[in-house]
Parts: sequence; structure tokens; C-alpha cells
Amino acid sequence: MTRRILLVNGPNLNLLGTREPEIYGDDTLADVEALVVRVAGDFGLDVRAVQSNHEGVLIDVIHAAREDCAAIVINPGAFTHTSIALRDALTGVALPVAEVHISNVHAREPFRHHSYISDIADCVVVGCGVQGYEFAVRRLAAIIAG
Repeated sequence: MTRRILLVNGPNLNLLGTREPEIYGDDTLADVEALVVRVAGDFGLDVRAVQSNHEGVLIDVIHAAREDCAAIVINPGAFTHTSIALRDALTGVALPVAEVHISNVHAREPFRHHSYISDIADCVVVGCGVQGYEFAVRRLAAIIAG
């Protein structure tokens, strides 16, 4: 069995650390990736990290995960609320999925309250800052371990 987690970050997450730090904090995408690599390593898991502002790129990466990943941590960004295609890609690969949002999307604008991903995710972590990625990795490691 493969021992790799795919970390997917969607649109605008490349701006972490500078984009609305009052909402998303000061940690950068590189900080998030380093955190995920460190926590996954505690469980003997490798990480492939991908960020894109393009929906099709994310879908292609998710499709490729079927070949060599055991689970997916995804922060779909704004695609959370708009992308049935991303949802279909996740269901199509049939891997455990953890959905992560740095901010509490339920305490924000009404259009952020609906997720096309949450009901197919094995866990959803919302509003815990970048620590939510750690929680997601820990949960997926437990799922992978059986």
C-alpha cells in the first residue's frame, strides 16, 4: 500500500501570509506544506503538495493520485462553493478525503456556507487556522492505518 498523502490547495492559497492576515493568519503556503510534511512524517507518510488557481490542474492532480496516494487533504478555496467537477474528481478516485478551511466559513458570508465537498469528505476541519491541516493529516493517518 502506498504511504503518500496528496495535499491540494486551491485558488488564492498561494497568497497565504499576505492575503487578509486577519482572516487567514501570517503563515505562508510554504509553512503549511512544511507542517503537513512534518506531521505526515510522524506516521511514516510522504506528501505530494500541489497548489493551483486552475480547476483543471487540481482535477488532473486528483486523478493522478489514484496511482500512488493513500489519501487526500484538500483546501479547495473558493472552489469549495462552486465546483461540482472537483467533487466528482474526489469521488471518482475513491480515496479518503479530509477537507480543510483555515477560517470558519460558517461565520462568514452566506455564499461560503455551502460546500460541494463536505458531504463526501471523511472529515472536515474548519476554523482552526493552519493547525487544521495537522488535524486532517492525523485523522487520515488513522483511517489509512485501519
